[in-house]
Amino acid sequence: MPPNYDRILTVVKLIPAGKVASYGQIADLAGLPRRARLVSKALKSTLEPDIPWHRVLNSQGKVSIPDSDPGHRLQISLLRSDGVVVSGAKVDLNKYNWQPSLNTLLHELSF
Repeated sequence: MPPNYDRILTVVKLIPAGKVASYGQIADLAGLPRRARLVSKALKSTLEPDIPWHRVLNSQGKVSIPDSDPGHRLQISLLRSDGVVVSGAKVDLNKYNWQPSLNTLLHELSF
């Protein structure tokens, strides 16, 4: 696995249930600004079962998986099981966007 993937997956693992983050936000927190597509690639390539990939959405708060793909419904179902309200395929980022604590930023994200 490419080294940057480890950084991305470390950040994604920190997103708590009931919260979401955008691909770009994950890239920024991983020290990889403007690398949102790399976040998508890392999530698609991981086989780690404890990665909460479903908590990562596009910058408008929408599920990026095409609705014709079974993963689309799975992501919405997993988000709802986390307590996130999904309307259509969109989440209100003002309400559910994850804002890491200062402690998380200083001690858990050491990139």
